[in-house]
Amino acid sequence: MDALENITYDELHVGDSATYTRTLTEQEIVLFAAVSGDINPVHLDAEYAQSTVFKERIGHGMWSGALISAALATVIPGPGTIYLEQHLSFKRPVKLNDVLTVTLTVTEKLSKKRVVLDCAIHNQNGVLVVEGQAKVIAPDEKISLERPTLPAISISGDH
Repeated sequence: MDALENITYDELHVGDSATYTRTLTEQEIVLFAAVSGDINPVHLDAEYAQSTVFKERIGHGMWSGALISAALATVIPGPGTIYLEQHLSFKRPVKLNDVLTVTLTVTEKLSKKRVVLDCAIHNQNGVLVVEGQAKVIAPDEKISLERPTLPAISISGDH
């Protein structure tokens, strides 16, 4: 069993940190465009992207933001976390096949089970690509559950 277990509000301490890693693939870019409706050609059209300051296709900024959400939901604090706020600053472009590591660090514990976490995303070269801060309601009950199996998704047609 691939279990997901949370860290409750009472178990969290300022300075606690955890990471989550994911690679930006062609399929991730196309699926994020399909799900979000963000079809900016800088993400999808290589010829167009060559004419931009980036000189190549880049990932959606909010795909990186979604990785922070995934880390909050699955790593720290984990299952049962309620996302309240997110502040993001995009520092560098995320490119196809970049391996991104999200690092979340608890910086403050507030009343009503609110927790503030610093968020940093680095690529495989250690370059900071996104930074910010999240506020969540941490779970107050311990949860351990089997990681759900998601359906396989395929892409068909011209993209």
